[in-house]
Amino acid sequence: MFNDKETFKQVFRERLIGTLGKPLEEASNADIYNILGNMIRENAGKNWADTNQKYKADKDKQVYYFSMEFLIGRLLGNNLLNMGVLEVVREGLAELGFSLRDVEEEEADAGLGNGGLGRLAACFLDSLASLQYAGHGCGIRYKYGLFEQKIVDGYQVELPDYWLQKDNVWEVRREDKQVEVRFWGHVDSYEENGRLVFEHKDYEAIRAVPYDVPVIGADRRHVNTLRNWSAESITEPARMFGSRGGADYHKFLEYKRSVESISEFLYPDDSQYEGKLLRLKQQYFLCSAGLQSILRTFDKLGLPYNTLPDKVAFHINDTHPTLVIPELMRILMDHKGMSWDEAWGLTTRMVSYTNHTILSEALEKWPVSMVKELLPRIHLIIEEINARFCRKLMERYPGDQDRISQMAIIYGDQVRMAHLAIVGSYSVNGVAALHTEILQKREMKLFNELYPHRFNNKTNGITHRRWLLHANPSLTGLINEAIGTRWITHPQEMIGLIKYCEDSSFQEKVAGIKRQNKLRLAEYISSKHGEKVNPDSIFDVHVKRLHGYKRQLLNILHILHLYNQIKANPSMDMVPRTFIFGAKAAPSYHLAKRTIKLINTVAHVVNNDPDVKGKVRIFFLENYSVSLAEKIIPAADVSEQISTASKEASGTGNMKFMMNGALTIGTMDGANVEMHDMVGNNNMFLFGLRAEQVMDYYQYGGYYARDIYNGDSRVKEVLDQLVMPGPICCHTQEFNQIFHSLLDNNDEFFVLKDFASYVETHIEIDRAYRNQKEWLKKSIINIGHSGKFSSDNTISRYASEIWKISPVRL
Repeated sequence: MFNDKETFKQVFRERLIGTLGKPLEEASNADIYNILGNMIRENAGKNWADTNQKYKADKDKQVYYFSMEFLIGRLLGNNLLNMGVLEVVREGLAELGFSLRDVEEEEADAGLGNGGLGRLAACFLDSLASLQYAGHGCGIRYKYGLFEQKIVDGYQVELPDYWLQKDNVWEVRREDKQVEVRFWGHVDSYEENGRLVFEHKDYEAIRAVPYDVPVIGADRRHVNTLRNWSAESITEPARMFGSRGGADYHKFLEYKRSVESISEFLYPDDSQYEGKLLRLKQQYFLCSAGLQSILRTFDKLGLPYNTLPDKVAFHINDTHPTLVIPELMRILMDHKGMSWDEAWGLTTRMVSYTNHTILSEALEKWPVSMVKELLPRIHLIIEEINARFCRKLMERYPGDQDRISQMAIIYGDQVRMAHLAIVGSYSVNGVAALHTEILQKREMKLFNELYPHRFNNKTNGITHRRWLLHANPSLTGLINEAIGTRWITHPQEMIGLIKYCEDSSFQEKVAGIKRQNKLRLAEYISSKHGEKVNPDSIFDVHVKRLHGYKRQLLNILHILHLYNQIKANPSMDMVPRTFIFGAKAAPSYHLAKRTIKLINTVAHVVNNDPDVKGKVRIFFLENYSVSLAEKIIPAADVSEQISTASKEASGTGNMKFMMNGALTIGTMDGANVEMHDMVGNNNMFLFGLRAEQVMDYYQYGGYYARDIYNGDSRVKEVLDQLVMPGPICCHTQEFNQIFHSLLDNNDEFFVLKDFASYVETHIEIDRAYRNQKEWLKKSIINIGHSGKFSSDNTISRYASEIWKISPVRL
């Protein structure tokens, strides 16, 4: 494309004039972004074609990763990095009078959705391409994201997050690759040549049109594909409703609106029946469209279908795409003429499943009646899978009806999607060692006993290219100076930094980079909040989805306790602390939204109290997203990873902070456990109950929140402030719900139980930060060990141990 600044500037000027007819002085950041994006995509196009041609020629095995949350945003910088021209473009644009950072702000920022799941999938795609594996993503091309968050008077307000407001320069519409997906109707069956045939009639047909996005690997040559599907109406009225023929005008409009809603919103509110129905529609739409497309590609190879598992692997990211299993069965039986046993044998050799949670609310269940009405053929297949599975259980465990009820795929009026995913997969993996152990020994114990070799662990990872090289170029440059550049392709070689952990010169450089990142974030916060931020304070950061088990509530109660201490003793000696929050609460999760209001209320009181004298400052940064994360994470001194032990499957934010030199305060939960195994007690700050203690309390009882309230004056004081007249309560009852959730509902997530330990650990952080030499030593040790959490390592394990694929050398 271009190898030096002068060539880039010349090519760019020519493209600017040729495309827009504008001189450089009249170009906007949006113009610069669109031209750069098109240049990169065009340059990657040949490699994209070459990569796909190589796959076809070699007939190598390919993996297709299904996820409902493929949130790949901010591609410009990442693609420039992977093309090897990031610094050339950054410096070239600067000489032309433009800032690459400002240009990147023109790109739509696909929000983090309901957490890190979609961002994880994006990291995995990056690693698949960078490691030269034949691996592609299957998702939905949503019109709107989860929501854009605004904070108004301290409350979360949800606004539409319109992702497609601007043209996406990275995607290519492939109308020639469209497929048809069918809903509703009924199924007739009859015998034909001694075989039972099923025919779906009176269905509602819709078009699934793919938009392909190139996923550029770090080797520059290898370009995989993310295929996102758009739901569109059938244009021929006579085919709109299958055998029912045409429809009147009003029915057409109703149909069109119904179709468009499928790819309209990421995760519509499912608290009501209509929302649940739409989510189920979305899930089947993704699975059916993706499978039809993939199998059509396989058909072109001209190979017999018994070789399909040798050429294709399907991976489902959590339970959302579990309908891959019955849909694959439907296609193999109804369209390829296979028997049940043939189809089941192939399916269970091709599908693998990642479980991302043990929370019961996230282990999806669908009403049988809903599945039957919306997906009549799929319902029949799920019923048959369940019947055959239950017969197997009866043979294995005769008379043990309780076990069979617990394990059945269909029980009562519910289809248990996690059970279907386990039964229909050849591999089930957890995403951290502790999480996998909990699955095997507790949550999915009965399945692990039935399938002792099916469960395995693959600890999550993050792409260091995005979260270190791109997000923190100054630290990247320092690492290159110290240990060379081989770590960029072999991230575990970051361990070489450990020998510099006590080097005063290296420590000073690390400290200087951290300060510059803190100044950058402080400037951003000041621009948004109109308040000065002290860059010499400890930046204590808690950014992630807002949920009870992630315990933002514990954090803000501790801050309120700190405030009480300062009010009682204004001369109190402490290192100034800037607490930074960022989180979205699900629109229907009222307790979480009330916690956001509490954080902002405490922030208003503390930040405006002259007695505090800047010792504590609190900022809630609205609309947490990838771009905001890239500003926050490199600036953090302390990373809050304080989930209730046993609840966080893995976490990936903990890895991003560690990689950028923040020290973790956390529970022994998720990947925190593995971080601790590497860096030890001296280099992170642990507190609170262990997972086995939490689970024992859940199983056997013995914890009474009111005992803590009555026995710890600090706890009583902060809780009373939520409901008693004063600066926090202000004679309203808006925090009564929080108060009662802790006391009357017995503190489900052990906030009060861990409070004392959390307070003491924060005192330890204050003490440790005063010794900057030791603090920087701990920081460098964390950076050095973080290479293990690169998604390159994770994907290498998926590839060799689950998918059985090898790199494709171009």
